[in-house]
Amino acid sequence: MTDTDWEPTAELARLQQRAALLARARSFFDERGVLAVDTPALVRRAVTDPRLHSISAQWPGGTAAFLHTSPEYAMKRLLAAGYGDLYQICHVFRGEEQGPLHNGEFTLIEWYRVGWTLQQLMDEVALLVQALLAPATARPVRQLSYADALRQHAGCDPLGATDDELAAAARAQGFDAALLARCTRDELLDLLMGARVGPRLGHGELCFVHRYPGSQAALARLDPDDSRVALRFELYAEGIELANGFEELGDAGEQRRRFEADRRERARCGLPQHEPDERLLAALAHGLPPCAGVAVGFDRVLMLAAGACQIADVLPFTSERA
Repeated sequence: MTDTDWEPTAELARLQQRAALLARARSFFDERGVLAVDTPALVRRAVTDPRLHSISAQWPGGTAAFLHTSPEYAMKRLLAAGYGDLYQICHVFRGEEQGPLHNGEFTLIEWYRVGWTLQQLMDEVALLVQALLAPATARPVRQLSYADALRQHAGCDPLGATDDELAAAARAQGFDAALLARCTRDELLDLLMGARVGPRLGHGELCFVHRYPGSQAALARLDPDDSRVALRFELYAEGIELANGFEELGDAGEQRRRFEADRRERARCGLPQHEPDERLLAALAHGLPPCAGVAVGFDRVLMLAAGACQIADVLPFTSERA
């Protein structure tokens, strides 16, 4: 600790802008009749996703608890109970995330639209982000399939290429051969998208990348017209990922199989094992209405609106100064 560690990391003008944009986001949903909800941040089950690291806590009496990485599971339980269109602006927590674009605690805007398609949700995400970036000039919106993004910016076909061909494409992009030899197919794709393709997207525009490989569906349903891909999108601006959205999977049996596949992958990687969230699975079994949902990283949108270079510039205090 230094003599200045007590000081905020964001200037007053940035915090004033933060407050104004949060108010603008709430007005956006209120005007559209979307219900604001507030679900628990301290939950009883960690996520099984091997790419996410839940921060553990403890209930009085020693029962394990975790800080939520997203309000997704709780909001889907509300959807299954028939509560209709929902949104939430909340702090979420992810371990092992720290850097210019990452803070272990950050703000998500998450919402769900009943009966909506992926396309309808992408259109609304664009409207919200444009509203938050105003009064800057509205950005053109581009939509690009995941396969086309990898073909254009990494020279490979993520759906048709063999594992060896993906590894060769990654070597051509400058990745270390020894690293690549240890990667699964999805890890190769994550390297290419995260380090080479994503940073080239959304410069001067909003770029939606949609229809991710089915192996990266997470909680999205597969495209009924092409089971190789999932009805999932991400939004990029200035090379920064801002949002991740799905047409939501409502099949409890399929979701359980995906959770078990996550657990096997965590075991392979030497990560802590977590039991699936049985309350979410019970809600899906009860019946999730057809819906689409998305999480937008508010702090990153604020960075773009403020012209900031790092997430610390738009937070009162980073995790290091909490």
